[in-house]
Amino acid sequence: MHLDLSEEQTLIQDTARRFAESELAPVAARIEAPTGRAQYLAGLKQLAELGFMGLNVSPEYGGTGAGVVAFSVALTEVSRACAATGVAMSVNNLVCEVIQSIGTEDQKRRFIPRVCSGESSCASFCLSESGAGSDPSRMTTRAVRDADGWVLNGTKMWISSAEYAGFFVVWAVTDAAAPTGKGISCFIVDADTPGITIGPAEHKMGQRASSTNPVIFEDCRVPADAMLGAENQGFRIAVGELTGGRIGIASLALGVGQAAIDYARRYTTEREQFGQRIADFQGIQFMLADTYTELEAGRLLAMNAAWLKENGRPYMKAASMAKLHCSEAANRACYTALQLMGGAGYTEEYPLERYARDARVTSIYEGTSEIQRVIIARELLKEVS
Repeated sequence: MHLDLSEEQTLIQDTARRFAESELAPVAARIEAPTGRAQYLAGLKQLAELGFMGLNVSPEYGGTGAGVVAFSVALTEVSRACAATGVAMSVNNLVCEVIQSIGTEDQKRRFIPRVCSGESSCASFCLSESGAGSDPSRMTTRAVRDADGWVLNGTKMWISSAEYAGFFVVWAVTDAAAPTGKGISCFIVDADTPGITIGPAEHKMGQRASSTNPVIFEDCRVPADAMLGAENQGFRIAVGELTGGRIGIASLALGVGQAAIDYARRYTTEREQFGQRIADFQGIQFMLADTYTELEAGRLLAMNAAWLKENGRPYMKAASMAKLHCSEAANRACYTALQLMGGAGYTEEYPLERYARDARVTSIYEGTSEIQRVIIARELLKEVS
């Protein structure tokens, strides 16, 4: 792997950093409130105008075509300023990639440009259910064939950006008699389709500007051409989607952890105790050294996974390693940063408490840390068997 970014990747990274610092960072705390919704959506629209909602999507469908590495470094910069914006950017890019990969030509032209242009602020994946989180093969949402297409019934939970979504990618059981995971299909469903209800937003610990809602399907009729990919092959799509999504969450977590420790590092050079800067105490220096080393290791893991995916290599193990390490390291970085700032870091006057809240979920969504360890171990054992 060549570790230097190309000229285009560097330009994208710099553009993302400048945008995040000038447009997102100043409002990141304010958009957590319900009154900040318009400002949050305005930021997403600006990202679309910059071409950041389809970084690994062909220009033929409105994307940038810059690749997975460019997506990863741009998402890290955006998430340094606002993780709630970062998660919408991550999901939007992934939705577009999935449709580009397995959709029909009509589906590609109908749906991808809506996200890439910002016409639809967001698109959402409807996969998880209350009893099917880490094991989505156990989902109970059903799609039953009728004369004109399919009828969907069921409830999806913890759906990111559901309130803002223009359309959903929905998984449902289409063959109840098939073995677990074998009779699941995938559909693209417009958000204004009759029979869809968006439930109240969850009151979350962090990433509050990004809505998380239940989505209920009650006799929701979709045409036959709404199916994405082959019938009863939807679980394969889900597995692939989650694998790619882990690179996004690794990149997002890396940005949050970096923002936290950078802020605390500056603070240690200004705060004095016992007649000297606290940065001059060896204990503080060791905390900084360990944290930056962990985050740099995470950056390399994320870059490796992105490079493998971009070059068509197997990347499941690498993506899980990156997601596991970056999410756990980001959480540690945030709490180390809080410790470095002491009581000041615990107050809302400083952004550390928000960084810590935003980082926590990164070791849960897109597959918990425990699931990542299962995947990594499985892939390791495959290599020797």
